[in-house]
Amino acid sequence: MTMTNYQPQDVIARAEALRSNLSSGFRDEIVKSLYAEAETIARRAVKSASDKRYDFDQKVDRLVTSPIFGLPIMLVILAVIIWLTVQGANVPSQLIAQGLFWVEGQAASLFDAAGIPWWITGFLWHGVYRGLAWVISVMLPPMAIFFPAFTILEDLGYLPRVAFNLDWLFKKSGAHGKQSLTMAMGFGCNAAGVVATRIIDSPRERLVAILTNNFVPCNGRFPTLIMLATVFVAAAFPPALTSLVAAGTVVGVVLVGVFFTLFMSWLLSKTMLKGEASAFTLELPPYRRPNVGRILYTSLIDRTLFVLWRAIQTAAPAGAVIWILGNINVAGVSLAQHIANFLNPLGLLIGLDGVILLAYVIAIPANEIVVPTMMMVYMGTGMMTDIPTFDALRTLLVDGHGWTMLTAVNLMLFALLHNPCATTILTIYKETGSKKWAAVSVAITLGMAFLVTFITATAARLLGWA
Repeated sequence: MTMTNYQPQDVIARAEALRSNLSSGFRDEIVKSLYAEAETIARRAVKSASDKRYDFDQKVDRLVTSPIFGLPIMLVILAVIIWLTVQGANVPSQLIAQGLFWVEGQAASLFDAAGIPWWITGFLWHGVYRGLAWVISVMLPPMAIFFPAFTILEDLGYLPRVAFNLDWLFKKSGAHGKQSLTMAMGFGCNAAGVVATRIIDSPRERLVAILTNNFVPCNGRFPTLIMLATVFVAAAFPPALTSLVAAGTVVGVVLVGVFFTLFMSWLLSKTMLKGEASAFTLELPPYRRPNVGRILYTSLIDRTLFVLWRAIQTAAPAGAVIWILGNINVAGVSLAQHIANFLNPLGLLIGLDGVILLAYVIAIPANEIVVPTMMMVYMGTGMMTDIPTFDALRTLLVDGHGWTMLTAVNLMLFALLHNPCATTILTIYKETGSKKWAAVSVAITLGMAFLVTFITATAARLLGWA
């Protein structure tokens, strides 16, 4: 009998070689058999009065995790949440904006009465303060609706079903199934989505989730998407259907973002982040009654106020920069208009214009100020400005500055794909501890935004659509 002395590394190497010959469902079958045996033992030893409840859970799961109905149900729930966010945030946003801008007006009047130079008043109140007021009025109401709705689904036990439904898509793209949960968190705020990637154990797959989270539009980008959907898409429908069409259009943009999330995850896993997708066992918890106290604390304190505070920290300097660019003139033209004219050739190349690109450069600290910055430059005012009605906005954009459907479509794509905001970039740096990966996150998103809009604009012009 021949005895062979194997070293530990030899055993590991042999195991790795044999593992490649196993079927993809081998680990799933092992876990399934373990759970089946555990369930058999439990049924022999334990009698529970709650069997009917678990029967109910299983009946619901047959529907919400069904290969046929699972994904459509997810889309309907997402559409309802977005519609509630769009509809519910309008009035509170307007009321908060009116209150904060009233304070601005009163404070500016006091400064003027005290003889304080106009540029100090303008810089502090029409620049820094207005930037803060705009971000608060635009961000707070949508987050106060979206995060509680998201937390209700989490507390109810539905989110693990989302991961179950999307696991096969992320597995095919070389990513982790839990990335679907971090992607969903990104709808509220991409910085929160990046932090949520801590639930992924694999460092490689967590990095993939971090770098691709920005392809999901956060609530800071919703105002731009909603404005475009309402002015250019919903305008062709009866007024009663405007909100539904706008919400449906935004859901369509979200699906495009999900596609790019999966595509970029696949590309990263095949290039700079090569590796095998890890398997994970997902145990679906029973449905439970949501805890109101926990929902309010988690959604409003841990998420809404946390994200809002980070946005406020970056919005103050953005407001200052906007005011300076709009009020310093060279040869009778503001610095903002000079920069917009310089960027205009590049903007036209990708179906946009220089003003839009300038707005996105200035809005790196906070996406919420994109639209008011564009209005400021278009109207030649010295501070961020809003248009009271969508009809007036359409007149300004289409008749006054030559916007077309190509401009609207490419701006939707650019708003979806462009670089992360400053808060998210800072969060990526803190989560990865690397300036390199923070820079990569900017490069892949901004590069994709320019590439896609250039292709779209070129195709539209070749086909005579623009």
